[in-house]
Amino acid sequence: MADKEKSGKSDWFDWVKALLIAFGLAFVVRMFFFAPIVVDGPSMLPTLENGDQMIVNKFIYQVSEPERFDIVVFHASAQQDFIKRVIGLPGEHVAYEDNVLYIDGEPVEEPFMEEKEDMYQLHTTDFSLENLPGDHETVPEGHLLVLGDNRGNSTDSRMLGVIPMDEIVGEASLIYWPLDRIQLVGE
Repeated sequence: MADKEKSGKSDWFDWVKALLIAFGLAFVVRMFFFAPIVVDGPSMLPTLENGDQMIVNKFIYQVSEPERFDIVVFHASAQQDFIKRVIGLPGEHVAYEDNVLYIDGEPVEEPFMEEKEDMYQLHTTDFSLENLPGDHETVPEGHLLVLGDNRGNSTDSRMLGVIPMDEIVGEASLIYWPLDRIQLVGE
């Protein structure tokens, strides 16, 4: 009888220990590697829809630099994170003229905009980096210029200025919900 009691307590302790380890691992993964985010609003249409649930890779920018057209999540304020697309990288001059992106005076294609042109009116109002908050001639080191894909309805670098890298949470590239929208984006 004593062996049965001892065995029952041991089994119970093993289950508690396994659950604590699982919760600990989940906490570490959530804090340092991946986090969920829900797209809130129309600023990334047509690429991302309101209510899309995504995974944010919080680790990627610890081992690599952001690339143009990555979709990133950043702290817009203490209470709110935004999701936008990287357009300008440190050291670059960014301008839009007649709906064409210019990086350092050279036109750059935005393939993610062209493939949805028939479905949406995707027009970017003319601007240059000097006209944005901060009055920069080039994107400063440690900063990014970001825009929403729905250029007519997006609070982005045109209003916020360039975004410091230490405000970047990570890259969002996987929609996992709703099921009919599961896909990698930004590729």
